[in-house]
Amino acid sequence: MNRKKLMLGLVLAILPLGVGALMLQGQTGQVEGPRLFAQVLRMVGQHAVDSLSSDEIYEKAARGLVKNLNDPYADLYSPQQLASFQRNTLGNNYGGIGMQIENQDGLITVTRVFPGTPGEHGGVQAGDRIMMVDTTATTGMKLDEVSGRLTGPAGTTVHVTFARAGLNEPIKTTFTRAIIRVPAVPYALMLSDGVGYVPLQRFNESAAEQVEKAMEGLQAKGATSWIFDLRGNPGGSLDQSLEIVNLFLKPGDEIASVRHRGKAPEIFRANRASIIDSARVIVMVDQYSASASEIVAGALQDQDRGLVVGQSSFGKGLVQTLYPLEGGWAIKLTTGKWYTPSGRSIQGEHKQLADGRFVEFAPDSAESDSARRARPTFKSSGGRLVMGGGGVVPDVIVKPDTITTPEQDLLKAVGPKFGVVYTTIYGYTRDLKGSVKPDFVVTPQMRNELYGRLVKAEVKVDRKLYDAAEPLVNRWIETRLASLAFGDSAVFRRTMDDDRQLLTAIDYLKKGKSQRELLALAAKEPAVKQ
Repeated sequence: MNRKKLMLGLVLAILPLGVGALMLQGQTGQVEGPRLFAQVLRMVGQHAVDSLSSDEIYEKAARGLVKNLNDPYADLYSPQQLASFQRNTLGNNYGGIGMQIENQDGLITVTRVFPGTPGEHGGVQAGDRIMMVDTTATTGMKLDEVSGRLTGPAGTTVHVTFARAGLNEPIKTTFTRAIIRVPAVPYALMLSDGVGYVPLQRFNESAAEQVEKAMEGLQAKGATSWIFDLRGNPGGSLDQSLEIVNLFLKPGDEIASVRHRGKAPEIFRANRASIIDSARVIVMVDQYSASASEIVAGALQDQDRGLVVGQSSFGKGLVQTLYPLEGGWAIKLTTGKWYTPSGRSIQGEHKQLADGRFVEFAPDSAESDSARRARPTFKSSGGRLVMGGGGVVPDVIVKPDTITTPEQDLLKAVGPKFGVVYTTIYGYTRDLKGSVKPDFVVTPQMRNELYGRLVKAEVKVDRKLYDAAEPLVNRWIETRLASLAFGDSAVFRRTMDDDRQLLTAIDYLKKGKSQRELLALAAKEPAVKQ
């Protein structure tokens, strides 16, 4: 067929569709939604070059509908995705291997192995890449798909193939799934001067119970004041956040309210006596504290029950409701907004990226003088001014220490291969963990050995640049080695002297002898600690 005949054929093929469309528009003025969808569905099924099954077409259409709701948190979950969502959000006990995994540049990577789990017993290491689960390659899979395949009923088996830096051959291991319990409170410690320190890393189904037991245990050791650390906590069960606030407030005190469309506000109040009476409380938050964390921090701040220290929180104050669908599917929709007792909306501003994803942002970091002046103000139960406009703005803002220029330069240099760097650090510190004492120090020999291993792993880094960033290298070795050898609490104790936010909280507890004095002291000093 010559070129002219080919072009004529294309025109003839297109022309009837165009004429038909003009006639249809002329007859009806506007195609009704159901008719339009039916026509598109029929044309796709009959003529699309890449055919899809009818089930796949309907699923894609349903996902497209949810995506275009202008709801940043709406989602449609398949049965596998639903199980992964419930596990990751609530931290429910589940049958699995006991690994924390992340998607790093398209590769599913193990970032943590929990102690006493099948993963630890099977020799899995942080930095291992998951290549296959059973007979399915993970290439192109989403994180929740891989997670869904790894988990299942306790006692069942799963075959996993790993790639490990430095090994030419893949590692094939068979695991028997077990119930994995990830603690909400990883540890609780007595600091100096009777300060009880309780970090909460997630709001799972037993978070309130774990917090209460941790506080009772520290009370028995003499705790008279409290630092409740919510930094890095992305939230989880809102029911658990309400239960936790109950531990601090008096019966009848408002905790939060939620407002739905067309309904009267739903108000939540404390319904039990506080377990710590009038003891001093500091709550710590940062830009990664979200959702349930903000319910807790906002309630304690508004009720003048906690001095909030740190950085402005994330700003996720929307209420999502999960509605079950047939076949084990579910749809999650935003159905309301959370408000603190003073009437502040927790929800921060968000914007939509070109790819349709929503991200949170603070126009001026919410912490500069100009940004704070632009925010609406509310009053706490005692008449203090608290900032609105989304998220929880601390009473005392403390910016963390910034890394030095040489440290930044080293991070930039190894950035493209940081996965290999991470694995190399893990491998070296794993070799060392049986030979160090709790008070170990990082030596020049340790830094030299790590540098040699990085070179062997083909991580190109100038030795002068490496030496100039000695404090960063020391932290790499110290934190990983302390964690492997002595646990997370050992890491905390070794690094707390470098934690400006924590040291500020401790300093306030030394100066203020009552909650009222703490709040008054914060009001007199600069809001932002540089």
